[in-house]
Amino acid sequence: MPHPLTGGPAPPAPLDTVDLVDQRLGNAGISGSASILEDMDPWALPQLKDTSQSWKELSAAGRALRVLVSFLKACGLLGGLYLFICSLDILSSAFQLLGSKVTGDIFKDDVALSNPVAGLVIGVLVTVLVQSSSTSSSIVVSMVASKLLTVRASVPIIMGVNVGTSITSTLVSMAQSGDRDEFRRAFGGSAVHGIFNWLTALVLLPLESAAAPLERLSALILGAASLQPGGHAPDILKVLTRPLTHLIVQLDADVLTGSATGSATNRSLIKRWCGTREQMTAGNSSHCGAAAGRPCLGTNDSASEEPLPCRHLFAGTALTDLAVGLILLAASLLVLCSCLVLIVKLLNSTLRGRVAQAVRTVINADFPRPFGWLSGYLAILVGAGLTFVLQSSSVFTAAIVPLIGVGVVSLERAYPLFLGSNIGTTTTALLAALASPSDMLLSAVQVALIHFFFNLAGILLWYVVPILRLPVPLAKHFGNLTASYRWVAIAYLLLCFLLLPLAAFGLSLAGATVLAAVGGTLLVLALLVALVNVLQRHRPAWLPRRLRSWAWLPLWLRSLEPWDRLVRRCCPCKACSPPQAAAKEAHCYENPQVLASQQL
Repeated sequence: MPHPLTGGPAPPAPLDTVDLVDQRLGNAGISGSASILEDMDPWALPQLKDTSQSWKELSAAGRALRVLVSFLKACGLLGGLYLFICSLDILSSAFQLLGSKVTGDIFKDDVALSNPVAGLVIGVLVTVLVQSSSTSSSIVVSMVASKLLTVRASVPIIMGVNVGTSITSTLVSMAQSGDRDEFRRAFGGSAVHGIFNWLTALVLLPLESAAAPLERLSALILGAASLQPGGHAPDILKVLTRPLTHLIVQLDADVLTGSATGSATNRSLIKRWCGTREQMTAGNSSHCGAAAGRPCLGTNDSASEEPLPCRHLFAGTALTDLAVGLILLAASLLVLCSCLVLIVKLLNSTLRGRVAQAVRTVINADFPRPFGWLSGYLAILVGAGLTFVLQSSSVFTAAIVPLIGVGVVSLERAYPLFLGSNIGTTTTALLAALASPSDMLLSAVQVALIHFFFNLAGILLWYVVPILRLPVPLAKHFGNLTASYRWVAIAYLLLCFLLLPLAAFGLSLAGATVLAAVGGTLLVLALLVALVNVLQRHRPAWLPRRLRSWAWLPLWLRSLEPWDRLVRRCCPCKACSPPQAAAKEAHCYENPQVLASQQL
């Protein structure tokens, strides 16, 4: 058909990316399929183009309007971030109200605490329940100081606490599930934190059980230092959020700690009384006059203390802790998701053109050669410093995840920032431990040192040697899966933070023999599958012909497509359905010829 303007042949109809890949696979053969698919990098930072008029093209009124809109956007961004941080605090309170009794019962199980695997799982589950690594760590410190828990038994629990705190960033990434590419990057960024913590725990847990290096190193450092109770750790973020959060709910931390140490009563976790007030009553007293700084009301007057009621929303409520927890959970999740959507929209509209380029240049910049390798270590220091200032690793990681989703921070740069956040939260815990009473000082400092050395060992394992930075490719793999199948994100949350820990906990209670038999078999099987995948990609000639591809396996064992159809049948909503391009990619990979050239 001739072109309507030039008279020449008309250009072919435009093809989308997946159709182009299918066409080229058909023309060039299967041998080039891997290279074609690898050319398209979905993890490349998007180009945030500025479609608005330039500053020079605007009139005076237009410039004033742009300045006003920019100011309002900045105010909205700061306000949304403030409410987002406050909602995280309320969410933590809600989980503590819902899981306080369960947490106490878990920590009272002496048989479970003596098992390292059970201790790791307990740390994960308790931190998921209370949504606060600081609260979980304080419970462990109290139990060690009360001689209810040995330092050696506390090490696996501290590892589990470190793993459980990464669930917050994963929950935050769910708010960007509406856009496929943003969700890919956001979920991958949140997953890299959890994968790093899990890999570190899985490597150091057997080593600690066999030789106890973390316990011995912390005891050595503790013996070489002369410690005195110090001042309180800085609490900058709480100073900003407390005026709002304390108007909603206040919790009594002593009740939660007492439920674990065995000194608890049936009191509610909701704080009813906040301080005392002196009241003059009749009686003989000499505590008045000029020396006391207040006048005497009479010769027979004396002072007594009257408790002051708290002034928050649930101070005098007749509702149970469970009911209040459910109310706060629903409200905090609603505010959290709304603030995240607002923050993402404002970031998308603000970070355009030169602004986006400047921010990207500052955050993702590398030192000139040959010092480029120092950039990651500087990012670790930045992450540690910001977490120390914010006093919360959850807030820092939850704030980074939306930036990864909109394409401002790359996954490779977010990885060292998360590692620095792990170090920053341990230094905060160390300062808090130094402020402990003298009878709990040594136990608190040793637990904090174990937490610090655990994260430092993780950096030495999974960051110092570039080829061992396995969390990054694994996180990209999970991100690609969630971009095609959104329900994989929910499955990841349930498996990594609930089902698998509960299964490991049950096997550990059945005995070390059962745990070693089942866990060892699954571990050997996973290692064999990983080895076959590596050989299929790099040395297929070393494998038997049948193992050079997974095409001989049933479809439900080598593809998520049957599971996706099952999920869509059970959940026929748009959020569970993959985008059109994702469905085409899945269909492309269902081709046996293409599958033969790909790994599992």
